[in-house]
Amino acid sequence: MPDTLQLEIVTPEKMVVKDVAQEVQIPGKGGYLGVLPGHAPLITELAIGEIVYKNANGTQRLAVAWGFAEVLPDKVTILAESAEKPAEIDVKRAQEAKTRAEQLLKAGGPDLDYGHAEAALQRAETRLQVAEKK
Repeated sequence: MPDTLQLEIVTPEKMVVKDVAQEVQIPGKGGYLGVLPGHAPLITELAIGEIVYKNANGTQRLAVAWGFAEVLPDKVTILAESAEKPAEIDVKRAQEAKTRAEQLLKAGGPDLDYGHAEAALQRAETRLQVAEKK
């Protein structure tokens, strides 16, 4: 059995990661999924969260939001709406987005789309957490 797998993370704009990994953790809709080489094939929907993978250079992290992941025994392909490495995250913008989402949720109101506001808050918090770990 191989001890590594190919990892590709793609957004509509670009190839974010093309690397070899020893393990990958993916934020699936039902919770985090750990993937090791030789994993059974599956397809899962992505949630907002942090992708963590280990390669020859150590542990790598990305903030990801929405999309799909295909897991094969020797390859993981992630098609994400957005995926950002820690160095690419604009911390000031993420903090402003977090503040806006918190204010919207606090103010409430009949016209508020709670699902959208909660997703915006979760995405901003994830981006800030990943940026702190660079």
